[in-house]
Amino acid sequence: MTQESNRTARIEARIAPDALAVVKRAAEITGRSVSDFVVAAAQDAANRTIEETQIIRLSVEDQRAFAEAILNPPNPTPALRRAFRRHRELIHESR
Repeated sequence: MTQESNRTARIEARIAPDALAVVKRAAEITGRSVSDFVVAAAQDAANRTIEETQIIRLSVEDQRAFAEAILNPPNPTPALRRAFRRHRELIHESR
């Protein structure tokens, strides 16, 4: 490990006394320090938030249109046929 990867950043937050008591209790239960518990909880919440933005959400109408396009795809357009032909040529040349 490099010295740079061992560095940490400091974060400060204000918390109500009753919320701090809950966090302290949860940290005790898990055998972590309050700091470790808060950092892990913040990372979990951040990861969930990021993952949720990666999920594509479709309306019922959009879901039906998507399924219909997969089950009954339209005929290829002339441009798509040219792309298929060019792809075959490129793949054949590379072998």
